[in-house]
Amino acid sequence: LDPDTGEEHWRAEGVHRYVCPSVVFHDDVVYAIGGGHTSLAVRTGGTGDVSKSHGVWRLKKGANVSSPIYYKGHLYWTRDGSTVCCQNPKTGEMVYEERLRPGAGRIWSSPVLADSKLYYVSQHKGTFVVAAQPKFKLLAHNTFEEDDSRTNASPAVSNGQLLLRTDRFLYCIGKK
Repeated sequence: LDPDTGEEHWRAEGVHRYVCPSVVFHDDVVYAIGGGHTSLAVRTGGTGDVSKSHGVWRLKKGANVSSPIYYKGHLYWTRDGSTVCCQNPKTGEMVYEERLRPGAGRIWSSPVLADSKLYYVSQHKGTFVVAAQPKFKLLAHNTFEEDDSRTNASPAVSNGQLLLRTDRFLYCIGKK
């Protein structure tokens, strides 16, 4: 869509109408990981239906809520609530699919990237820190013992601090 007028420039047919809460753009390719269990890559620059003319790949795996992150030649996202995925953006091939342990429950917030680490926040099971690399490595699992409320918000990073919001509190983690 044109950001000024809202006019449609191009679209990819056959994509579920709830494809992704957001998309990621890198090197003239748009990556959408979304509802209907679909992930896809489409080259920019076309007009009208670009499904065949500009489609790079399509895979029948996707995330219903959280957005992907593109980092150092890989896409990172979660699916089915608590499975962390790393995907090759050139081919769509899954590099890994790992279930977070201990069980993460549902993850609706989008991950954030800081210091080569991915922060995935579960609704009720805390924050999972995963190395941003094509080999799965869980670095930490952190919880707030005194706060059992739900978290749907994505964390934010600012000046070396991580901001986490639950239904009851806003936390600032890091040096003053």
